Amino acid sequence: MSVANERGERLSELRQKYGREPLPPRAEGTADTPREAQPKFRGLDSGHRACQGCGEALAARLVMESAGPDVMIANATGCLEVFTTPWPQSAWRVPWVHSLFENAAAVASGMEAAMKAKGRNTKVLAFGGDGGTYDIGFQALSGMLERYHNILYVCYDNEAYMNTGIQRSSSTPHSATTTTSPAGKERMGKRHLKKDLLSIIAAHHIPYSASASVAFPADLQRKVRYAMGIDGPTFLVVHSPCPLGWRHASALTIEVARRAVECGLFPLVEVERGAVTNVMPIRNVRPVTDYLELQGRFAHLMKGGDARAEEERAHLQALADYNIGVFGLKGEGEDPVDTGGIAAVGRSGRPAGRV
Repeated sequence: MSVANERGERLSELRQKYGREPLPPRAEGTADTPREAQPKFRGLDSGHRACQGCGEALAARLVMESAGPDVMIANATGCLEVFTTPWPQSAWRVPWVHSLFENAAAVASGMEAAMKAKGRNTKVLAFGGDGGTYDIGFQALSGMLERYHNILYVCYDNEAYMNTGIQRSSSTPHSATTTTSPAGKERMGKRHLKKDLLSIIAAHHIPYSASASVAFPADLQRKVRYAMGIDGPTFLVVHSPCPLGWRHASALTIEVARRAVECGLFPLVEVERGAVTNVMPIRNVRPVTDYLELQGRFAHLMKGGDARAEEERAHLQALADYNIGVFGLKGEGEDPVDTGGIAAVGRSGRPAGRV
């Protein structure tokens, strides 16, 4: 049996297990109401205190919808922890533990060991932002992967320490301005490159790791369901725009996320046992400037006649071109699973209207 057929059968099993079978056909010309279109289980409830347009809140909701009810969460300190659990309230509908910035993976490892000792099959999820994953919590994450715990680790990547004042992290893109990498006379924002975390994770040769984006929820949820069916460590990094830190309008979160993928700066790939096994092709490749122009954190790069700005734009374009080349992201024609064909969302959660 081919890998694609095996994956398709596994996804079908997971849909049945978690009640994700399609609704029965409706009469022609009618559509599901918003309530009917909602999944049967929602692990992260509404009413939390995230900022308007928060990509992380949307990402966490999509992950929880796909993971199902039989899960436990270890959540590192950060935005997601803060806005979902202002004491004495909680937006979580599943067992949830607040860990420190640096040890979500270690706490999750203990939870997984406890469930195994009790003979329970409850899946443990670990959540962290880029600060708690790329930087402070990386040692614990690497240990969790090496010890082969049955845990899905999800990094909500908003590319800076947003909860503590928009400081740069190793996930912050080259040339982005933050409170600790300001653009000015000495430098044009952050000098260093965004850490290639997915390649580092792949070097652990775990069963499955992938990147996803809130702009492509069907792809994100498929990856979560696939990871949930694997016995062993899995990893997902989700690109999650932050209107406050990226300085874009809250209504543009999905558009910004989509452009990051379509220009090649955030490729959507899947890696199994250290080898790239699948990518999302880009139907119409955008120039990097289409992505930069929507964000205030790159405003210093959009000034005409500035030689330094032109040089940094060229650097970012070169990085995007490299990703497109090394992963073979440029699509050919119309593909139902490329960036123009796969289910995407636009403003207000409506379909983007693509083929």
